[in-house]
Amino acid sequence: MYQQILVPVDLNENGFADRALELAIWHAKQSGAELHLLTVLPGIHSSMVASYFPKDAALQMKRDVKTQLSQFAQTHINQQVAYHTHVAEGKAYKTIIKYAESLKADLIIMPSHKRSKLNKTLLGSVASKVVESSPINVLVVKPQG
Repeated sequence: MYQQILVPVDLNENGFADRALELAIWHAKQSGAELHLLTVLPGIHSSMVASYFPKDAALQMKRDVKTQLSQFAQTHINQQVAYHTHVAEGKAYKTIIKYAESLKADLIIMPSHKRSKLNKTLLGSVASKVVESSPINVLVVKPQG
């Protein structure tokens, strides 16, 4: 059924992506798909942002996040299915869509924050923007509780 499943992972929120990854592992096992875990960093190389940090800070941050994402994957996936980790920069929803296209993903499984209607209006929701913009299926996992 599926061959490539993309799972966006926000490492800043402990436990936030766990349920989405659980479902992704289940779907990957059922269809023999590969998982792609993606963490998106804000545009840290933009000239305005980069001027506030030492020259190699952005590269070091990207390496650190790649290590954290690899540890997250090893802890949660533990050789159950084939997977790859990716770290990218940019606007979250656009980067998720771009990665899905470049990986030829046929499913995106992602968590969603529990937000009020006012918060969604003010802040926007990455999950809702991905759903609106994605040419492939998106499974949005709501928070438990």
